[in-house]
Amino acid sequence: MILHLRHRELDLSRPVIMGIVNATPDSFSGDGLLAGAAESDPVVAAVAQGRRMVADGADLLDVGGESTRPGHATVDPAEERQRVVPVVAALRAALPDTPISIDTTKPEVADAALAAGADLVNDVWGVGAGDALVRVAAAHDAPLVVMHNRAEPRYDDLVPEVVEDLRVALDRAVRLGIPSERLIVDPGFGFGKTPEQNLTLLRELGALRVLGRPILLGTSRKSTLGLVLDLPVEERLEATLATTALGIANGADVVRVHDVQANVRAARMTDAVVRGWRRAGAQEGAQ
Repeated sequence: MILHLRHRELDLSRPVIMGIVNATPDSFSGDGLLAGAAESDPVVAAVAQGRRMVADGADLLDVGGESTRPGHATVDPAEERQRVVPVVAALRAALPDTPISIDTTKPEVADAALAAGADLVNDVWGVGAGDALVRVAAAHDAPLVVMHNRAEPRYDDLVPEVVEDLRVALDRAVRLGIPSERLIVDPGFGFGKTPEQNLTLLRELGALRVLGRPILLGTSRKSTLGLVLDLPVEERLEATLATTALGIANGADVVRVHDVQANVRAARMTDAVVRGWRRAGAQEGAQ
């Protein structure tokens, strides 16, 4: 499957790794580029991080300017725009062939980021009631990641309800002008779900295949992993790798991560097992 972006393409015939670039001071994962803004230029730091991620195997970069962790400080649109637009523009200039996603819920931020060179929109409230962000993506002819979320983790039947919420959101996006082939779904691991519900969704991720769209999974360093293993955020790499492997085995096409190199290796190994692998130049029957 080829996902057609605004000015480039993304090959989904193998698992795709999305590197996280947090232009924030308060990221839950401790990697917010604005946390050390007094000592360094966050735009320069973002470009360095982006180059490093691409060198490590990232297929695209996801830029966000507002933390989505529980209890995060709300950022007004003007401030979020000021955080992300220079980063998107600098990454586009430095890495012209690398797709860039803008992670936002604000239409004015998405509009400015797309104008600065972003290729797709990642909406963590993709199943919300508003349609302004969808309209912005449609106006720019940009793909949209539709993520599942709820204000409270209340479900009668978790997986069917997540699938149905996403189906409704996809139908709305198509009505508003985004072709179905430019839509991606995300189950929203860590958003509006209990830890037990997060694990159930990962285990039953394949249920989202009925929607007929690529699946994006974001589990990297999240609190459910820390809760299961009783580990702080900086010690959750192995847990993330386990969820990357399981996610790909269960149907994930795109995996959103902080630690690119290790996840690229885990993804490639998992893909070789799940989809099959043949060494270049290998002869039939070779050991």
